[in-house]
Amino acid sequence: MAIAKMSQPFKITSPIKLRRLNPGFHDGLDKEKTREETTRLALRVGELQELLYANRTHSLILLFQGMDTSGKDGAGKRILEFITPAGVETTNFKGPSSEELAHDYLWRIHKAVPRYGNIGVFNRSQYEDVLVVRVLQLQPEEVWSARYKQINAFEKFLGENNVILLKFYLHISKEEQAKRLESRIKDKSKNWKLELNDLKMRQYWEPYEKAYEDALNKCSTAHTPWYVVPANHKWYRDYVIAQIVVKTLEKLKLHWPKPKMDLSKLKIK
Repeated sequence: MAIAKMSQPFKITSPIKLRRLNPGFHDGLDKEKTREETTRLALRVGELQELLYANRTHSLILLFQGMDTSGKDGAGKRILEFITPAGVETTNFKGPSSEELAHDYLWRIHKAVPRYGNIGVFNRSQYEDVLVVRVLQLQPEEVWSARYKQINAFEKFLGENNVILLKFYLHISKEEQAKRLESRIKDKSKNWKLELNDLKMRQYWEPYEKAYEDALNKCSTAHTPWYVVPANHKWYRDYVIAQIVVKTLEKLKLHWPKPKMDLSKLKIK
């Protein structure tokens, strides 16, 4: 399936090949006008999060996966820029701690699920256990291959308990990643972002691409589909994600909850 034939949003509903999807796709949109529209959408996300918090019947998780420099932090920052910090719970899933390794691999994920009314941001996720674990051969195949089914069951459980999970794979090209890594080397204000491991992981590009492809195809379900977002252009990446978040929250049809008392008889002395 060529990306030019895909309609927005880029929801995975049938098997895909990542190499056939153009990470530089931007639908011919104007950069500045699209940025303005993204700001409008981000403002709308702020309004909808207030309703989400007031009702406290659902929570929302924005899950970001992608190669290094694809924008997992940047996308979350842009989409949620008009939300009060109290309404956001952010978790960066790096290598598991000794405490986390003493539990099943989903324990640390479930512990980070946001409370009802809040939006959670997952920078990496449960999918690390079918990505890095697979690519670096940290577990045998019979262990990590069984996790696709377990992850699907876990995500179905979350949905049945009013936790909405939006999964975004930020699709960046190897060439664009090289440019962003070079920028981190040359720009002193970005030096701190660079880790030697980022350069080391580039040698595993093809194995990671295959691992991501399998995760997308095996774990894009009716209850929690994957969205492949072209990420070479940050402005377009953010626009696509903002659209999906707004549409998802608007589908809840949330209204301001009724007061718990008769306010007409309430007097402030």
